[in-house]
Amino acid sequence: MRFWAIVLTGAVLAGPALASEIDPAERREFPAYDANLPPCADQYVLGEISNKFSTAEDRFWNTSLRIAAFERIRETGWRPWGLSMIPRRFCSGVVIMSDGRKRRIDYTVREGLSFLGASWGTEWCIAGRD
Repeated sequence: MRFWAIVLTGAVLAGPALASEIDPAERREFPAYDANLPPCADQYVLGEISNKFSTAEDRFWNTSLRIAAFERIRETGWRPWGLSMIPRRFCSGVVIMSDGRKRRIDYTVREGLSFLGASWGTEWCIAGRD
C-alpha cells in the first residue's frame, strides 16, 4: 500500500512538469530562429559540403581528393530533439569520390551555423575520411 501511495504522490507532483508547454525555438528573442532550412538535396547545401571537403583535403591532408557526385540523398531526421532545440535537418547518402570510390555521407543542415550565425550551415562526416 505504501508503494502505491508513493507512486501516486510522484505522479501528482510530476504532472505539472510533464504538461508544461513546449516553447519552440522560433519564439525566442535571441538568438532568433525561423526553421526555414533548405532540403537535404539542395544544390547549395551539397555545394557547401563539397567546397569544405576540398578545402580540408588541401589544407590538412595535402591531397587532391574531391567529391565528384552525390547520390541517394535522403532526410533521416527533422528536429529529433524537439521544437525547443535549434532547428536541424539530418541527412544521409552516398558520395562518389574523384578516385571512383563510393562512401557513405551523413550530414546536418543547422540554422545559425554559418559565419556569424547569419544563416544555415552544414556539418558532415564521410565514412573512412574522418
